[in-house]
Amino acid sequence: MNDADLSRRSFVERSAAVAAGALPSLGPATPDSAPLKVVCVGGHPDDPESGCGGTLARYAARGHAVTIVYLTRGERGIAGKSLDETARIRSAECESACRIIGASPKFFGQIDGATELTHGHVDAMTRLLTAENPDIVFTHWPVDTHMDHQVASILTIRAWLTLTTARLYFFEVDLGSQTEGFLPNTYVDISSVVERKKAALFAHVSQDGKGIWHEHHEIMAQWRGREIGVPAAEAFIHLNRDNQNLPSL
Repeated sequence: MNDADLSRRSFVERSAAVAAGALPSLGPATPDSAPLKVVCVGGHPDDPESGCGGTLARYAARGHAVTIVYLTRGERGIAGKSLDETARIRSAECESACRIIGASPKFFGQIDGATELTHGHVDAMTRLLTAENPDIVFTHWPVDTHMDHQVASILTIRAWLTLTTARLYFFEVDLGSQTEGFLPNTYVDISSVVERKKAALFAHVSQDGKGIWHEHHEIMAQWRGREIGVPAAEAFIHLNRDNQNLPSL
């Protein structure tokens, strides 16, 4: 074995350690420990499924409570249909996807393509997250080309700042074409639930969920998996506010 092999092996081992330890309790809930509460906020139907559907499915399969909050109902996502008709179709797709994942859907009430970042919406998101009392929060990376994704992210960040214990993680969607400057520090092995993630995406028939998977997220899952030495993974940025000092300062 040469030095390059050793270097690659040590990288994989370090990455796997990060993947295993960075997200709280991906083991089963036990009688001695209360189930975790996990909340994911996405801009549109299919965003949470694309970005962290595998991780959410892993939590749900282990008895933890998972809620997906959709900022909009994707009202402008079906050409030739009214906003109301599209909202009905895509809301039903969300509900199907959530059943596959094992999550409960909630709809925040903003409109696709016309989302707003206002004090009123910050207050509403704060009330929602406070009521959910999550241990873990997932949302979009704020440096994203889609304004609805940015609004979902910033609303979540502002609400999260009022929480005292929840950990915040950013997920990626369509890396390079939408999510930019994303340098993950957390990975989750989704090899055991990748078929469930696919099925959740496939539930979004109006958006060609199969195409979304094959053209984008299958490749991303394999690529992130290679980074930690597993068949498929999801990557995140953990926003750490543990107030740890820099070494030696």
